[in-house]
Amino acid sequence: METKDLVRNYASKAAQTALFRNVYLWMTLALVITGFVAMYVAKSYALISMIAQNSFMFWGILIAEVALVMYMSARIHRISFTTATLLFIAYSVLNGVTMSILFMVYTLSSIATTFFVTAGTFGAMALFGYVTKKDLSRIGSICIMGVIGLIIASLVNLFLHNSMMDLVISYIGVLLFVGLTAYDSQKIKQMLTGDDIEVNETTQKIALMGSLTLYLDFINLFIYLLRILGDRK
Repeated sequence: METKDLVRNYASKAAQTALFRNVYLWMTLALVITGFVAMYVAKSYALISMIAQNSFMFWGILIAEVALVMYMSARIHRISFTTATLLFIAYSVLNGVTMSILFMVYTLSSIATTFFVTAGTFGAMALFGYVTKKDLSRIGSICIMGVIGLIIASLVNLFLHNSMMDLVISYIGVLLFVGLTAYDSQKIKQMLTGDDIEVNETTQKIALMGSLTLYLDFINLFIYLLRILGDRK
């Protein structure tokens, strides 16, 4: 009996390790795709002009991105893992297209510097969320409510064009997504930890959605840090 329990525990630990590794592999792959697409579009005068000058196209892509995330979140238990993966890749491509605008606004060196600052900050907070014994649920709830307020404030500032408000929003955004990174890391760990965890389609879809969540945390943290640290052209 003890031998069977040991074998089962070992199998569960191995499955957990594989799933956690996949979470960060998929997130990294999505970031690489986004980065390459953004640079490719930014280097194409025709493409970048089309996006920058056609507001309907730009907002259409943004709406498509939101729709993709909402669809994946709502249908993840019904769609196949392959379909979910393709949708994640499609989202990272679309996000790369919209983020190409950043290369028109900020210098390449400041984008690179901010990326490494983001990576370091994200890595530290993800590790903290993974190893801490403290329940971060309350912090996560506060950060989620804060993000809703942040979105509303950002929409209001689209009309006000207040530079000071924009800077305050950016600092608050950094704090909120730093907190969300730790919270989401802990939440993913809890979802993929157990005595009977195995690598199957269900757990792989959970890991994929965890990757999407952390990818969004990274992207948003990067954008808000860039608004603070970035050098404009």
